[in-house]
Order: sequence, then structure tokens, then C-alpha cells
Amino acid sequence: MFLVSNSLIMQSESREQILKTNLKTILILIISVVMISLFSFGNIFFKSTYLLKSFGELSVDPEIAFTNNKPTFLEFYAEWCEVCKEMAPQVSAFKDEYEKDINFVFLNVDNQKWSNYIQKFAVNGIPQVNLFDKKGNLISTFIGKQDEIKIRNSINSIEKEDKPHEQIINAEFSTIQENKNNEVSPRSHG
Repeated sequence: MFLVSNSLIMQSESREQILKTNLKTILILIISVVMISLFSFGNIFFKSTYLLKSFGELSVDPEIAFTNNKPTFLEFYAEWCEVCKEMAPQVSAFKDEYEKDINFVFLNVDNQKWSNYIQKFAVNGIPQVNLFDKKGNLISTFIGKQDEIKIRNSINSIEKEDKPHEQIINAEFSTIQENKNNEVSPRSHG
């Protein structure tokens, strides 16, 4: 009887060891799958955010753009804007394709430096894309998420000087948030 009991205990301990080993293996496998997924799909999500952050660095200065006798693609955006993030790869592709012939100007609405342009072009929803001919005449305004074909057709017809101004608004846009970073209150100076 003692031998049977010892044998059962040993079998039980052996099963526990196998279960622990299997659980460790499953846990390692799950962690590996999660890590690989984050690495693979995370790049897609983070690419849009990176593109938005780089737009300001890739931008032609607006003063130069409006005086160098080239058409201009002017986009108002913000890094927190989900629609801007969604459209960033498309806008980046336009820039890559047309940058030899068209100025690409990107103005972050959170930067106080651009407030005069924000007011001048009545920006109250982003992304807002304004297309100008080479003389600086406003040809098209796109507000919100846009179909690639609409923007491409406007870019391709930008040289037609007799085209009247067209405004295209999509319901999917972000309203500009009030920037309180530069506000001064009596208590802000200690």
C-alpha cells in the first residue's frame, strides 16, 4: 500500500511539473505573439504620428511659397488630430509625387507663429488643405477627411487659371482646440 501511495504521489508531482512546463511554454508563446504583433502593426500606427511630426520640418516657409511662382499645397493640421493622422500617409504620398512642381506648406494650428494664417484662411476645422495657383490665388479648400481622387484632381487642375474657388467640406474633421499653453494668469508667475 505504501508503494502504491508513493507511486501516486510521484505521478502527481510529475503531472504538476508537466503542467507547469506547459503553462510556461504557453505564456512565453502568448508574450511572443503579442510582441511580434506590436512590432509589426505598431509601425503602421506610429508611422502616421511620425509623418505628422515631420510635416513641420518638411514644410516650405509660407512666405517663400507664396512668392516663388509655384502652386502651393497648404495644410493646417495638429498632431492630436485623428483625421490628420489618418490622412498623413496620403498627404505624404502627394508630397513625394508633386514636390518638384508644387510647394508643400504644413502649418500646425497649435503653433502661435501661424495664427495670422489661421485667421486669414478662416481655419476652424482640421485638416484643412488650401490649394493655390502659381499667382497665389486660392483655387480649392478641403476641410476634413477627403477622398484621394478629389484632392489629386484638384492638384492636377491647379494650373487652370479660370477655375473658380471651390470649397469641399467633409463631416469628418477635428475642431481646433483652444491653445492655453501661452495664456498668462495672475497666478502663473508665482
